[in-house]
Amino acid sequence: MTQALEKPRSSEDTVAVYYDRTWKQFKCIQKGLEGHPGVRLSFYEGVVEVFMPGQPHEIFKKVIAALLEAFVFEWNIRIIPTGSVTQEREGVASAQAGESYCFGDAKPIPDLSIEVIFTSGSVTKLKRYQALGVPEVWLWEDGLLTLHRLGENGYTRIYRSQISELVNLDIELLSHCVLIGETDWLEAMRTFRKAIRA
Repeated sequence: MTQALEKPRSSEDTVAVYYDRTWKQFKCIQKGLEGHPGVRLSFYEGVVEVFMPGQPHEIFKKVIAALLEAFVFEWNIRIIPTGSVTQEREGVASAQAGESYCFGDAKPIPDLSIEVIFTSGSVTKLKRYQALGVPEVWLWEDGLLTLHRLGENGYTRIYRSQISELVNLDIELLSHCVLIGETDWLEAMRTFRKAIRA
């Protein structure tokens, strides 16, 4: 039986989780949802997540992306913004980050994935990204930006990006401006750009 996805109310995220699914079943779900913009899918350890972001999620995601992109523009850093492109490891894991970036050349798995979390756990997301081999993951959750670097034993919390092009990025400043941007995008950009130019 086919069930149509209803458009979520713009103020809240909608998440549907399906357990005990195979990779083949996940690919069928993925195929069935082609042409539905705004729907993000993930797969890890038999769990399929169908995620439809609400307005607050999208505001924070866009503010973080705008500020990060302002930084790389000011510092003349070459990036390839890959947005919510599907990151996959055949039969193991699949994810669509809120935003993602490659530094230098384009890669199948980006150097940085950024997630805004309102409805589903950070531990699960990190395990999924670990299975994919994403070197660095940033999580915005409960008004706090945390950075995580992949090592031999999984992700470790870090307080400054270890991506060489971002070592000069002030994470506290970025977080402060993201909070401003929730209600005043223009003021967030002005504050951030003034600080990084100083």
